[in-house]
Amino acid sequence: MTHQNTLPACAGLGLKPQHYRDALAADGDGLWFEVHPENYMVAGGPRLAWLDAIAEKFPLSLHGVGLSLGGPERPDPDHLARLKVLVERYQPASVSEHVAWSRLGGTYFADLLPPPPTRKTLLALAEHIAQTQDYLGRQILVENPALYLSLQGDISMVELYVEAARMAGAGLLFDLNNIYVCAQNLGGSTAEWLDAVPGDAVGEVHLAGFTRQDNANDTVLIDSHGAPISDAVWDLYARFIAAAGPKPTLIERDENIPDFDVLMGEVAQANAVLGRHAQGADDG
Repeated sequence: MTHQNTLPACAGLGLKPQHYRDALAADGDGLWFEVHPENYMVAGGPRLAWLDAIAEKFPLSLHGVGLSLGGPERPDPDHLARLKVLVERYQPASVSEHVAWSRLGGTYFADLLPPPPTRKTLLALAEHIAQTQDYLGRQILVENPALYLSLQGDISMVELYVEAARMAGAGLLFDLNNIYVCAQNLGGSTAEWLDAVPGDAVGEVHLAGFTRQDNANDTVLIDSHGAPISDAVWDLYARFIAAAGPKPTLIERDENIPDFDVLMGEVAQANAVLGRHAQGADDG
């Protein structure tokens, strides 16, 4: 691998087409943008033209949703090839993917399904991450999944996540909304994740909002990215940054997308947390 992730330890924003003009006009010290590469795997056209303009001005991160690293099959060679075209075109500051599976036997699923936390899965996941990195010629980050049902296995989900990345020489993308959703849905503890995830391996943090789905007998939190970041997740973020130090932090919103300025308010809130702990590190 020849390229490590180099995002600034500031807050960035998931870029949406309706915000292209606002994003290009923004002026924020350390501001960066993240996109799903699957939305840009085209030969040309206005989307690539806009992304060209954004990448000229701001650091860019590619956050994939389609490699199915946690599935039983190796990453799709055609998908990897299209991803490499984008990586070579934009030379992004960061490339990341999910610890999830979404493909089996040529069938693609709309959801990022969490893999079973087993040693067999661990070996396959680490191999798939390594294959992706070898093909792209660079390190990637991998993101922890959200859970809605308990999955049986012979290791924990946090062990699967951390150990697969370590074995493959990858970094971690730590989604704090996901660990909160998991804890609320399954009765677990966010402390298990905060204690087990090594801060020095985390190359990026994701913050997003959840929605509540009320059922007959319970309430399930859905990692919808369709609401403002909750106070509970902001608290988790402050705790993690206090322990690990400032990290590149993404504000995600994929549904009920508000005006650009509203999302930039959350960017400013994350930067305030990062700034407090950067100042503390400098004073120490």
